[in-house]
Amino acid sequence: MAQGIHEVVGVFDDPEALERAVFTLETRGFDRAAFSVLASEQTVEKTLGHRYRQVSEMEDDPDAPRETFFGHVSRLEAELFPAPVLAGLGWLALAGMGTGIAAVIAAGAGGLIGAGLGGLIHHHHAARLQEQVERGGVVLWVGVRDDEREALARAVLAAEGAHDIHTHVLAV
Repeated sequence: MAQGIHEVVGVFDDPEALERAVFTLETRGFDRAAFSVLASEQTVEKTLGHRYRQVSEMEDDPDAPRETFFGHVSRLEAELFPAPVLAGLGWLALAGMGTGIAAVIAAGAGGLIGAGLGGLIHHHHAARLQEQVERGGVVLWVGVRDDEREALARAVLAAEGAHDIHTHVLAV
């Protein structure tokens, strides 16, 4: 592979297809950090000083601001993680205080925090994807480290219906 950061680029018209592609790549050994999508419209405008009409303008722009893609599994973890952690802290408090009320309060707080966090992540995620679909699709960048990973990423993106699939190399 040539010097630089190699990324497979694909554009999805269907956010569910994007989710399936990322899930498939994760189950085939890709790290969550390998996936990014275009940042919100406001962030793009603030960072680049202009709006974009079509996502195709952003596909190969090394300055295009990005956000980590949080797939369904990641969003579910964010929603569910606080409850058991805070419940565990409550049980630790219970051991020191001799009352079960701390565990109940911590577990309840964990559930509420998790639900709130999950709702915020879901809303942000859905809004960002919708604004991109309206401008030609959702760009997914997949960082790859070798030719084998590149071929796998291309194949999975194609199988899930991505278009404009190509690889670019960003200077380091």
